[in-house]
Amino acid sequence: MTAISMYRASTPVFTNLLNNLKAILDKTVEQADARKIDHSALLLARLAPDMLTFTRQIQIATDHAKGCIARLAGVEIPKYADDEASFADLKGRIDKTVAFIATVPAAALDGTEAKAITLKVGPNDIEFSGIDYLLNFATMNIYFHSTTAYAILRHNGIAIGKRDFLGKL
Repeated sequence: MTAISMYRASTPVFTNLLNNLKAILDKTVEQADARKIDHSALLLARLAPDMLTFTRQIQIATDHAKGCIARLAGVEIPKYADDEASFADLKGRIDKTVAFIATVPAAALDGTEAKAITLKVGPNDIEFSGIDYLLNFATMNIYFHSTTAYAILRHNGIAIGKRDFLGKL
């Protein structure tokens, strides 16, 4: 049986997904401008009243990506102000996240499968092994918030499809 590479299961996956989101943002701006849709209507859109906005979905997806890589590598998690107010701001946040992820070498991630990861979620501490944190928490959250951002745009008439989400295979 081949061991999993924590690097290969994280860095290229997160980078690809975030870059695909960035390309989706470009398509969104192009279509919104052509149809004279106010950008703030999309940035503040949500699928249901009790769900987070489009902007917040992108913020959380990037938070999970940078947080996962940093926690596994044992480095400080970059802090962002969560003050993005435009598609350009969100693209900048994605760029910062991808740039940070690229600074963490494979050697800092590989071998962290058994590393103890403890997260404070509300009043509770949740404990994971590195592999469980990567596969069963961080990656799932990144995909959830990225998919929700995609769904918000589709719900609001932006013509994007599965190929946009998946990117070049």
